[in-house]
Amino acid sequence: MIVTCEPSGIKLAATTIKNGGLVVFPTDTVYGFGCDPRNPKAVRSIFRIKKRKESKHLPVLGYSKEEISKIAVFDDISIKIANRFWPGQVTLVLKLKDDEIKNSMNLDDKIAVRVPDHPCTLSLLKECKLLVGTSANFSGLPAFSDSKKVLESFSGYDVFLDGGVISNTVESTIVEVVDGKLKILRQGNVTKKELDVLF
Repeated sequence: MIVTCEPSGIKLAATTIKNGGLVVFPTDTVYGFGCDPRNPKAVRSIFRIKKRKESKHLPVLGYSKEEISKIAVFDDISIKIANRFWPGQVTLVLKLKDDEIKNSMNLDDKIAVRVPDHPCTLSLLKECKLLVGTSANFSGLPAFSDSKKVLESFSGYDVFLDGGVISNTVESTIVEVVDGKLKILRQGNVTKKELDVLF
């Protein structure tokens, strides 16, 4: 079902996620696939649609730093990054403390998390609090910023939140704090120079 980012569409998408379904939605970077991170069946469905190996872990989007702090542990440097760049285009790799999510998403002791800066995504997250939020692409191929391209390429989801064309086409910068130092795992719009200014 295709809906727009109006309240009725958001409500339908949120209900779908809570009932174990899959949703496609726009973010501030690219279109994404989302589901309840505590639903292992839904998580496996995303791996299948993306043709992604389950050894390549999925990230989680949160409504706020406070929501993410319920499942992950922030160190001092990560707090500074989150305060400066969230909502925004930086994904943090943090220590995971939620065993249910660890088991359902087949994670070890780390999780990649982000608060996106997009009104549609944040409206959805206001209802769901947390979402698996991985780019809508086939594993190893570029992600889509145009809803038409996503609709042409994928099936197997339950609800499509159509936000049109996203002006940005670059995925988020992924960073991890290792032994008190910043490590860039994937370069996106936010550069290391911008991050280093904080320290």
